Amino acid sequence: MKLSSRSLSASGRIPGRCAFAEKAPFGHVRLAQNRNPQLRWSGAPAGTQSFAVTVIDADAPTRPDDVNRDGRVVPAALPRAEFVHWLLVDLSPETTEIAEGACSQGVAAHGKAQPAGPEGSVQGLNDYTGWFQGDAAMEGHYLGYDGPCPPWNDARVHRYTFEVLALDVPSLGLAPGFSLADLRRAADGHVLARAAIVGRYSLNPALRLP
Repeated sequence: MKLSSRSLSASGRIPGRCAFAEKAPFGHVRLAQNRNPQLRWSGAPAGTQSFAVTVIDADAPTRPDDVNRDGRVVPAALPRAEFVHWLLVDLSPETTEIAEGACSQGVAAHGKAQPAGPEGSVQGLNDYTGWFQGDAAMEGHYLGYDGPCPPWNDARVHRYTFEVLALDVPSLGLAPGFSLADLRRAADGHVLARAAIVGRYSLNPALRLP
């Protein structure tokens, strides 16, 4: 199986329009267009009855001590953890492409309660749900796609894995707002094939991406 995206550059750089935030001409960052990237997949094996899509940042800091603080840097050597940006399941076997912006356009304060998606699909919570907890202006349940927003002082370029799973069941039986752990448990033993691409993104003005 093969996965591709016209939204990413040849080097894998994620464009600012597909991010939650982008570099600002003044100050550190500003909210971006937050458009989901275009994704297209092919070569699913016989017996595929549905697809699932995940987008996960592998480089989220494990400690908040230095995150987005003037005069501080998030060290590249700091241990990292996963940060979920999109969970989408129960796509029909006839669905082989998601257009850019079809499922997300713009940042929704407090999260998207009913994000757009292919007919019959179900979307889970992303990790902005936990990130904005306690922030009166932003906290809420963030369903669907919300793009990259790595710390603007992170010494590491973040890697975002876009993955499509071909499954041998028509539905994983998950309700809206499910977690990554829920998806992994439900998909266990049902994955026929996987395809992934990795995008890169940074908001650190000291780092340059080709």
